[in-house]
Amino acid sequence: MEHLLDRKRKQLTAERIATIYAELHAYAADPENFAPEVRQAIGDLSGRIPVYAEDLTWEDVRFISDVPGKNEDPWFKGGGRSTEMLVGAVSKAEKSVTIQSPYLVFPDDGIEFFAQLVRKGVEVKISTNSLASTDNLMAFSGYSKQRSKIRKAGIRVYEFQPHPAIEKVLLDRYAERASIPTFAIHAKTMVIDGELLFIGTFNLDPRSANLNTEVGVLIRNRELASKVEEAIERDMLPENSWDISTSDSDTHAPWWKQVKQTLWAILPMDALL
Repeated sequence: MEHLLDRKRKQLTAERIATIYAELHAYAADPENFAPEVRQAIGDLSGRIPVYAEDLTWEDVRFISDVPGKNEDPWFKGGGRSTEMLVGAVSKAEKSVTIQSPYLVFPDDGIEFFAQLVRKGVEVKISTNSLASTDNLMAFSGYSKQRSKIRKAGIRVYEFQPHPAIEKVLLDRYAERASIPTFAIHAKTMVIDGELLFIGTFNLDPRSANLNTEVGVLIRNRELASKVEEAIERDMLPENSWDISTSDSDTHAPWWKQVKQTLWAILPMDALL
C-alpha cells in the first residue's frame, strides 16, 4: 500500500492529516448526521445496558486459530490447528454433536469419522442449507454427491428452507426493507454433549479444514451451549428445514439451480471445495 500510494503520501503533511482526522471525528460525533434509528438507540442505551448486563454469562474462553501457511501443501491437505482442535473435541463426544454449517462437504474420511461416533451411540445432527437456499452451488454440488453416504452413516441432516416459518418473526425486526430476501444459514456453530460450544468461521468442508485460515472460540458452559443448541434445533424443525432422510429437497429449488448444480457435480473439483 505504501508503494502504491507513495505519491499521494508525499502530498499529505502532518498538518493535513491532523485536519482530515479532526473533520472526520467532528462529522462522526455530530448526532445530526446519525440515522433516526441510531439516535433512538443511543437515547435508549442507558436503560438497556443494565438489562444486557444481567443477561451476560461469564466463562473462560479458549480461542483457536490457524496460522497463515497452513495451505502450503500443493494438494490442499495441509490441515491446521483449528482442524486438529475441533476433531479432538468432537472425538470425545459421548452423547450428541449438533452442528450448523452453511456448507457441508465432508473432508476425506469425515463421513466415516462421524459414522464411528454414531455407532458408539452419539447422536449427530447437522443443519445446513438446501439447494433452494444455498448461495454456493459449487459447494452444494460436492455435498449432493455425499448425501447417500451421509444417510447410510446415520448422520441426521436438515436442509434449511428458503422461506421458513420463522421468516415472519425475523423480518418483523426490520420494518424497512427493499424486498423479501431468500433465507439462508451462515452461522458456524457446534455443541458437543450439551455443554461444549464452538462459534467461529469454520465451515464443515475441506476448504476450512485444509486451506482457509479459520478462527473461533470453544466454551464449556451448559447455559450458553443450550441456548445455541436450541437455536439450531429450531432451524431443524419441519416448518423450517427439510429432513434429507424423508424428503428430496432439491425438487423445491428453481429449475435453473437444479441444472447448474448437476453440471457442477460433473466437474472433477472435489479437492477445491
